[in-house]
Amino acid sequence: MDTLVAMGATAAVLYSLYGTLNIFAGDVHFAHNLYYESAGFIITLILVGKYLEARAKGRTSLALKKLMKLAPEEATLIENGVFRTIPTEEVHPGDLLLVKPGEKIPVDGLLVKGATTVNESMITGEPLPILKKPGEALTGGTVNGEGVIEMRAERVGSETTLARIVKLVEDAQGTKAPIAAMADRVSGIFVPSVLAIALGAAAAWFTSGASFEFTLTIFISVLIIACPCALGLATPTAIMVGTGRGADMGILIKKAAALELAGKIDVILFDKTGTITEGKPRMMECNFYNGFSERRALSMAAAVESGSEHPIAAAILAYAKEHGASWKMAEGISADSGFGISGRTDGVNVALGNVEYMNKHGIATLEAASFEQSFTMTGGTTLYLAVDGKLAAAFGISDRIKASSRNAIEKLKRLGLETVMITGDSEPSAKAIASEAGVDRAVWRILPQEKDAEVRRLQSMGKKVAMVGDGINDAPALARADLGIAIGTGTDIAMESADIVLMAGDLGGVEKALSLSRATVRNIKQNLFWAFFYNTVGIPIAAGLLAVFGGPLLQPMYAAAAMSLSSVTVVFNALRLRNFS
Repeated sequence: MDTLVAMGATAAVLYSLYGTLNIFAGDVHFAHNLYYESAGFIITLILVGKYLEARAKGRTSLALKKLMKLAPEEATLIENGVFRTIPTEEVHPGDLLLVKPGEKIPVDGLLVKGATTVNESMITGEPLPILKKPGEALTGGTVNGEGVIEMRAERVGSETTLARIVKLVEDAQGTKAPIAAMADRVSGIFVPSVLAIALGAAAAWFTSGASFEFTLTIFISVLIIACPCALGLATPTAIMVGTGRGADMGILIKKAAALELAGKIDVILFDKTGTITEGKPRMMECNFYNGFSERRALSMAAAVESGSEHPIAAAILAYAKEHGASWKMAEGISADSGFGISGRTDGVNVALGNVEYMNKHGIATLEAASFEQSFTMTGGTTLYLAVDGKLAAAFGISDRIKASSRNAIEKLKRLGLETVMITGDSEPSAKAIASEAGVDRAVWRILPQEKDAEVRRLQSMGKKVAMVGDGINDAPALARADLGIAIGTGTDIAMESADIVLMAGDLGGVEKALSLSRATVRNIKQNLFWAFFYNTVGIPIAAGLLAVFGGPLLQPMYAAAAMSLSSVTVVFNALRLRNFS
């Protein structure tokens, strides 16, 4: 980008040296046609512009610097009841740490003793402190509230959430959006084109009878005013500010291409469990059949579910425990993903699953039909328990939608997006949740492996698809979608597969992420427009357009000032994104 300025300033200095030699030789005519001060002034103006640029660009990475400062330098290690202050980098997984009120959590880990509130706003963007009890996760860099707590370190160093966020933001700021390719292509042919224009304009004036000094001024001014600094700054500065502002708001944009893709999305798919809903199903109702008691049925259900990590399994186990049931893990447990699970306990065969799972195993569920019909109309899921081929119980399990989901989806619809919820639930349950959340359409009875296929089906219709999810089974669909958005409270695999990660656990961040992306791309286009507009107007003036009609000639020093101003203008326009909310 500095090639044109360097050539212009060098031409001025070389001509001035030539003039100086002629003056020493006795030709005083050159005494009034030296350009030393112009060359010096040009370089001074360029340096002043670069300084202002550097100051402004330094502000674009302010969010990243703030993130890096969140990590505390020291931690209090508990060893054999003795407290010892150590550098945070010396903390190892498994270490027991003490955190006092007002201190920063040193690393990621689990709360093992005490209760407190933790301010996680620097990670999630959510302003309200979160109540933490023993067994709950703590994130390094967040601020402990009023309680004295002990925690067990789990992830340290580069594995902490904060370190990974910093790495993601650094990587994103170093990537290019597809729109930048246009600027790169233009810059590739820009310099030789400007050289041709400068030589052509100078030659035209010289052949028309203009003096050599006038011709040289034209040549130098065109080279300097056309320096494509503004063009080169248009995209990267906006990306740096946009991704930095996103990090402030708990929105991690992992690559610049995601910024541009967000503005092209037609339809947005939502996983239901953990994305639209809280992801914490609870047992709400249960009926028992064929003489099975509550405690016996719950014990058998818990026996087959005790080996599962599924949220529904957790709901059944919690309910069984609350109601005094006891159990031991069943033998020969076999799961049919999306349908049910079976095993053997206390000498009997136990099967637990949805109506399709029961039908598959030839187990009649007619007795519980009215229970299922009434419960699924409220958006709940019905599971059946069968023992040795006989229906033993029907469980009504419900997962409430998040408080923010309906409002967030409404905002997305106002952006002109079609909203679709995909779930493995039955049709009545899916429709009830979809209606409550306000999505345009629901797709039900979708198995985990079929989410990817649904994304491909929509893409085959020519639509640009965004997928929002949080679980391991969402990872293929997140990777397949044109834009993958992971809820940060979900699994690491989902976050790795996504293009954008929302550190807060609600859908409000989806609308903010898409709006920020659109604002960033809009800012890039504004920058590119002004960079092109500036050159379109500036080059003809520098080439002597005004002089043709008797106007003044643009002097090189004014061309340098205009060029510097254009670069600074582009950077300050990008900085407006820091005010996005």
